[in-house]
Amino acid sequence: MALALDNYRLLGRSGLRVSPLALGTATFGTEWGWGADRDEARKLFDRYTGLGGNFFDTASTYTNGSSERLLGEFAGTDRDKLVLATKYSTLRQPGDPNSGGTHRKSMVASVESSLRRLNTDYLDLLYVNVWDFRTPVEEILRGLDDLTRQGKVLYVAISSAPAWQVSRMQAIADLRGWSPLVALETEYSLIERTAERDLVPMAREMGLGVVPFSPLGGGVLTGKYSREDRKQAGPVVGETAGDRKSLNVALGTVTERNLAIADAVKEVASDLGRTPAQVALAWSLNAPGVTAPIIGARTSAQLEDNLGALRVELTPSQLARLDEVSGIDLGNPHGLLASDHIRTVTTGAMKIETLV
Repeated sequence: MALALDNYRLLGRSGLRVSPLALGTATFGTEWGWGADRDEARKLFDRYTGLGGNFFDTASTYTNGSSERLLGEFAGTDRDKLVLATKYSTLRQPGDPNSGGTHRKSMVASVESSLRRLNTDYLDLLYVNVWDFRTPVEEILRGLDDLTRQGKVLYVAISSAPAWQVSRMQAIADLRGWSPLVALETEYSLIERTAERDLVPMAREMGLGVVPFSPLGGGVLTGKYSREDRKQAGPVVGETAGDRKSLNVALGTVTERNLAIADAVKEVASDLGRTPAQVALAWSLNAPGVTAPIIGARTSAQLEDNLGALRVELTPSQLARLDEVSGIDLGNPHGLLASDHIRTVTTGAMKIETLV
């Protein structure tokens, strides 16, 4: 069924309504060498909101703060109509160890700076980002709950963290009456499906809406990479050095497996008269547990192409083709638990229907 940006979905077990595609704003600003300048970013914002889009994704350090500043400027008097999601934990001031990490001092300082840049007195959604394996989970959860009780944050979420830590945090929050996590942001695409082992099932079980980032696999699924690109890989100088294409090649994203998946996406796109990007995003939109993939356009043309995914209807055979070429080994114990032998010894020959 075709969708639209104003076909809102509930985010996890909250009552918050968000668009089925979130607009990522890491492209707002040119400080990283490949983003959109202010005028182009404004066009992206206006086009997205003009179609009913309300879900924006940013972070305290995206484009050295320009992402939040531009988003706050553009939101203006329409701020209350929008769902602004930001993240904390990445280092904001080199040389200051407490300006990064998931601890309370980093959390509070980052939120205060985000509020100033976004020109607002509250954040709709705050993600704990990039798990640091050092801060006690109780400290994180209590800090998040304090911010929600103060009205500075409405909902809390998590990104780039192990499934066992997320489930542990959700259980503690429930038991202590603290603000629960309502969303999980994780890398998830046809070339990166390892989240299906534990993260996505955990999110579905514990009431977190899945918000995939990099649903186009860093651009690989758009079909713009060739096997010749694999020969041009060089050293990774830094996250923001050069352009996105050279960075993805250097990071090893352009592999034979991923290019084969991209070829299958192009075949399906050709059959449908669509672009590869639209097909890849449509697959993500149809994935169980997914609330809103994050699109990150730099130009108006890229945004229009991405939004076209809302109108793509994949057939069962096309979904099966994409699943087959991109499938992963779920590993232990998932493979064992899904085997016919285990089903036989636990349920006999009976067929038991799963309703949820």
